[in-house]
Amino acid sequence: MKLPSGIAAGRFIILPMAYLFLILSTLFWSGNFVISRGMHAAIPPLALSFWRWAAALLLFSLFGAGHLVRQRKLVRRHARYIFIQGVLGVAGFNTFIYLAMQSTTAINAVLVNSCIPVLIAVASWALYREMMTPRQCFGVLLSLCGVVLIILQGDVSSLGGMDLNHGDLLVLVAAAVWALYSANLKKYPRDMHPFTYLMAIMIVGVICMVPFYLLEVLGGRGFVLTSATLATILYVALFASVLAFIFWNRAVRTVGANKAGPFIHLMPVFSTVLAVVFLDEHLRTYHFQGAVLIFCGIMLTTFRVHQR
Repeated sequence: MKLPSGIAAGRFIILPMAYLFLILSTLFWSGNFVISRGMHAAIPPLALSFWRWAAALLLFSLFGAGHLVRQRKLVRRHARYIFIQGVLGVAGFNTFIYLAMQSTTAINAVLVNSCIPVLIAVASWALYREMMTPRQCFGVLLSLCGVVLIILQGDVSSLGGMDLNHGDLLVLVAAAVWALYSANLKKYPRDMHPFTYLMAIMIVGVICMVPFYLLEVLGGRGFVLTSATLATILYVALFASVLAFIFWNRAVRTVGANKAGPFIHLMPVFSTVLAVVFLDEHLRTYHFQGAVLIFCGIMLTTFRVHQR
């Protein structure tokens, strides 16, 4: 059946915007990995996670508070869903990542984290019986191969020498948490404004992190507020939290969790570029080879072939 021209035109605009939002989200999260890695000695993990979202909540309240007040009855009606998403997406994922980076290597962490698309597919099947086509599975596998190629610096033989430690298991927990969060966006309340939703889950996440942050402070792990630590918190609050979450949530609701998942594989690509610019690292041939595999995998997973 042929769609009316107005609907077809709207779909032509919405879908490319959704994919652009996915790319921007992974770019902002890649910056989060790079800047938090550079500042891990200056800001403890729970402090970074707490202040990231506390600052994000403060910034976003300028736009979201009014929506939250107007839709407070709707929020109460979906309080259980809001609580789960706040625990998973706000309090859970990045806290586990920041904790993991204290006891694992960057190679292990990114490699384990790259299994998110697979875990999203598993979570979508377990919760909603959404199946991936063979073509989508091959796309995920192809993009994962690109990630592995970049992480292993073109030396695939080094893969067998990797051992999972406590930090790697924390990254795996973080990946599972994010997969559940993304798959659960299928139940997003239709009448809820995106700003209302994000404001509500931020409040839940920040409240949940307070006792753990206080335990870290009481344990003697604080940080000094300098221009560098302040800039770090502002970046992770505005770009890696507010904007990235708005873009990711909107895109996942548009294209679905299974199609959005492989875009996570862009993070090693973006992280490599950011490391070259800000950490004075060098691009190698395997970076470009891995990027080609990643983009081909995303194309296979997200775009359909129409037969005439």
